[in-house]
Amino acid sequence: MFFFSVSNMGFLMSKSMDANLQKQQEFMLHSSRLQMERQILMQNQMRERQMAMQIAWSREFLKYFGSFFAVATLGLTAGAIKRKKPGMLAPIFPLCFVFAYQMDSAYGTLIYRMRGEAENIMASEHDRLDLPLGTPTYESIEKARRAKTGLISFLEKEQLSGPIWVP
Repeated sequence: MFFFSVSNMGFLMSKSMDANLQKQQEFMLHSSRLQMERQILMQNQMRERQMAMQIAWSREFLKYFGSFFAVATLGLTAGAIKRKKPGMLAPIFPLCFVFAYQMDSAYGTLIYRMRGEAENIMASEHDRLDLPLGTPTYESIEKARRAKTGLISFLEKEQLSGPIWVP
């Protein structure tokens, strides 16, 4: 009878421990999911900030290049008229393309066309995105780390030589 009650008590403790373990696993899953969502949001905010900086840079560059383009166009046009040499207008032609590109980059639809093309590449030409030697793995990173530092971590020493202390 004593054996039965101890066994029964062990069963109840085991059941309680299983319930606690289940709750702990659910909490850990929820925590890791929350952490991942925060990480995704943070990375997206960083991407948005970088994109905003690129667009701002394009707009700022356009101000300077637009001023240069206007002065160059006026100067070349005046020189061509004064000297009666239409060949002096030739540099304006390539500058028009650069100016148009900068306008499109700063205020136009270039970013939308680039995004569409990127989506197309990801959908139909995914093999172009493969990294040389494939995606880095934990093992490849550790191998490179060991080769660079020449140091072996405590855990690696233990794995190579067996446990340091055996009771």
